[in-house]
Amino acid sequence: MSEREVTPSLEDHELDELDQYLRAHARENEADLLLDGVHGLLTLLAIGPDPALPDEWLPEVLHAPFTDEEEGERILLLLAKLNDSIVGEIDAETYEPILGEVDLEDGGVALSAAGWCEGVSRAIDLRASAWESRLAEDAQLMEMLGPVMALSVDEGVLTAEAEFERLTEQEYDDCLAHIPQVVAQVAQYWRVHPASEREKAGSGAASSEFRDPPRRRGGRWVH
Repeated sequence: MSEREVTPSLEDHELDELDQYLRAHARENEADLLLDGVHGLLTLLAIGPDPALPDEWLPEVLHAPFTDEEEGERILLLLAKLNDSIVGEIDAETYEPILGEVDLEDGGVALSAAGWCEGVSRAIDLRASAWESRLAEDAQLMEMLGPVMALSVDEGVLTAEAEFERLTEQEYDDCLAHIPQVVAQVAQYWRVHPASEREKAGSGAASSEFRDPPRRRGGRWVH
């Protein structure tokens, strides 16, 4: 665990505040990230090959100028706190993904990784050259990402060349349970095998496999 001071995670009321803002400002007919997607985005940027400054990732989250200066400062503060807390949670081995929830036809509720995986895909796109180069050369990294890749394919975030059967409910839940382990392993991987300047300076073209918007498992988002 890092010796630096760990930024506290957001309180429930702070998460609710940020969630409500993102929902209220989501554009119609656009695949804007909600809270789960923002968490996936910031997670992969935190553990990936090359850190990203807020100027790079904020456009993935905020799509219009703030109309209220005080509210804007508050939202930026919450986003910064969320971003800073992720690394601390990974170091402390307390990381858990923020997932969406969907209502099922039988009246129950199920967790959904669609939004979180969409955020992950956008983070990979922001560092596409390093990710694509390394994934093509190192099967170990692809194997580590297996559960997240499986969820992404199942939710339609990742377009696979081969035909895959949908995950069973148990397989889906097993993949969700493995997310913290995947995050920890990938973070350690990039620490031990940092991206070269050649990889960072690649074409940077976004992977077409990560462009499709997420597909909900059914029902509506309830978080």
